[in-house]
Amino acid sequence: MRLYRTSQGALLADGEDIHAVGDDLILRLFQSKAGEIEALLEGEKGMKVDKCDQAELLPPVPDETEVWASGVTYLRSKSARMEESEEAGGDVFYDLVYDAERPELFFKAMGYRAVGSGGLIRVREDSTWDVPEPELTLAINSSGEIFGFAIGNDVSSRSIEGENPLYLPQAKVYTGSCAIGPYLTIGRKALADDAEIKLEIERAGEQVFSGSTDLTQLKRSVEELVEFLYRELDFPNGAMLMTGTGVVPGTDFTLTSGDVVKIKIEGLGVLENTVA
Repeated sequence: MRLYRTSQGALLADGEDIHAVGDDLILRLFQSKAGEIEALLEGEKGMKVDKCDQAELLPPVPDETEVWASGVTYLRSKSARMEESEEAGGDVFYDLVYDAERPELFFKAMGYRAVGSGGLIRVREDSTWDVPEPELTLAINSSGEIFGFAIGNDVSSRSIEGENPLYLPQAKVYTGSCAIGPYLTIGRKALADDAEIKLEIERAGEQVFSGSTDLTQLKRSVEELVEFLYRELDFPNGAMLMTGTGVVPGTDFTLTSGDVVKIKIEGLGVLENTVA
């Protein structure tokens, strides 16, 4: 099943059938306890409708839900962050994190700060080196149960984080740095274990970057990441967790205004955003 949040209301797609559902369904899914998801979905199916292609897609996360992110979960991410922070001595830290028992987890945004597919993302005015980070994003209810997936873009300032690892919040958390979409795919079986993640960036109508990886390259299990996130935190409105990136543009690339970023995860659709 796919749950869409749109400017004209929420829609639940079950195969070829599309149902109008209450706008509060998504929040109730995130607030649910283990084992309640199926009953919530079946009880909400309303009349069948035609999908409105003209409606604006909103991010499939409630305003009240926290979005977190994981770092250094792919070897490519480890290498990239060691490169960006080598002069500041941060390369040692990222090397240690990749092999450590405890993962890197950090707060990214509240749901109301995220943008959906078709929305505008931003780079910081005080940054000189900025990249998108395509990431499988988990939908987790209040009991710590993974009940769905979406595509996330953890837009980041590599120049600010490279100055000092302690600047991570400023490099990661700012207006327009978090995109999620295009919809919420519900069900653990909806995602293949080896699903491909592909990133494409277009500038002035021409492709300037293309790269891909797959979920077999994710060093930590999604269950492990969720366990650490929920270990000492309560999430009454559930959480979304970006699981890290394995596709990172090289040191000679930075996002600029007008760039179009397309992220495709096999089985989860395409998240597309333009840099403001």
